[in-house]
Amino acid sequence: MIVALDGTVLVVAQPSMRRDLGASVAQVQWTSTAYLLTVAAFLVVAGRLGDRYGHSRLAITGVLGFAAASAGIALAPGVGWVIALRAAQGFFGALLQPATLALLRLAYPPDRLATPVAVRTSAIGVAAAAGPLLGGLLVAHLGWRAVFVVNVPLALVIAALILAVRVPEPERTGAGRPPLGSAALLVAAVAALVHALAGVPAYGWTAPPTLLGLGGAAGLGVLLVRWERRGAHPLVPAAVARSMPVMASMALLLAASGALSGALFTATFLLQDARGLGAYDTALRLLPLTAVMVAGAPLAGFAQRRFGARRIALAGTGLVALGIAGLCNEALTGAGGAVLGAGFAAVMVTATGTVVGDAPPGYAGVVGGLKQTATNVGPAFGIALAAGAGAGAGTEAGAGAGATPTLLALAALAAVGLLPASLLPGRPRGAAAGDLVGEDAGQRGERAPAAHGPADGERR
Repeated sequence: MIVALDGTVLVVAQPSMRRDLGASVAQVQWTSTAYLLTVAAFLVVAGRLGDRYGHSRLAITGVLGFAAASAGIALAPGVGWVIALRAAQGFFGALLQPATLALLRLAYPPDRLATPVAVRTSAIGVAAAAGPLLGGLLVAHLGWRAVFVVNVPLALVIAALILAVRVPEPERTGAGRPPLGSAALLVAAVAALVHALAGVPAYGWTAPPTLLGLGGAAGLGVLLVRWERRGAHPLVPAAVARSMPVMASMALLLAASGALSGALFTATFLLQDARGLGAYDTALRLLPLTAVMVAGAPLAGFAQRRFGARRIALAGTGLVALGIAGLCNEALTGAGGAVLGAGFAAVMVTATGTVVGDAPPGYAGVVGGLKQTATNVGPAFGIALAAGAGAGAGTEAGAGAGATPTLLALAALAAVGLLPASLLPGRPRGAAAGDLVGEDAGQRGERAPAAHGPADGERR
């Protein structure tokens, strides 16, 4: 929640930051890009460290480090310091995010995960919606530095709650030293991919910087796969890589989060540049999306328990595609946003519950990191797709003409998620939930190691 709040608050604070620090537009953009690159690059590594050394310990380190970086930004004398500390903030945010999912996996058995995952999704939605309002009030009355100061007491409260709530820790996974080679290759590959996608709005898909970045990311990815196959203790264990529910959930999240972010990017420019609405009126037009997403998450959790992940994910994916298509018509903007919010809530709750609940025993952290990576790379890809298709064109005519085909392309991207959605578990998670992760009735909830051990030969 604190991570979602920080990201949306910053958007409002950036113009004031630019004036106060005398920064360029490119430098201000890097206050966001530096964070995005770092958090996306280290999520899987952080999850693996949590599986090895304990998720509570990683969560405490992440939240306190996030608070310290926030305090440093509030005192930063120049934009260079802000950029560097935002990168540090991203690193600690990466430690925090997989740990929260893994702690849910430890605290709840698979058949009861849907409700806490739904509550988590609603909390993130509330934070994302409240961010611009809170940021506007803080910047107007106290200045841009206040938006980072507010992170400190929130982080301390979260740290106190983590210490107060005792969660059973799984037996540590992975003998020997951490897979540093795999970690370095993964960090470099994800950073190159996100950097290339973030540059598409400025350079386009065919520009040398974009092609070089995508090619570099692909090359590093190939090296990573070969390195992982040869390693005795891979960063992503074979037990995780071979889990169809886990891999399908991440593919679904990648498609849905990319489609949603690209649609919001496109709709914002369409409403403001082509239809002449102000920022406040634009926010009101899109408010049904957030409201329905927050309210719909608990309902999605209930529906998943009753009907199974596959049906709810398929229905949610269809609603995401339908809602994005509805944004093409001005009269349907509010309704389209509501449909989109309902669909995305269903996808997020079912996919997250599946990816965490079906994690092989002892690997909740690494699958949490993979899930968070998908939901960070997806938006970067969606916005790049939207910008490359013409969204955000500088003129009113350009913004209006490019919006409809762009939104339809993003609806098609969402529809691609129907394939992985069809691969999710088809029955409600109940007595047979343990069968999905190789556990027997006495081993659910990761309270004991699997009898047969991890599939990649690691010993815990």
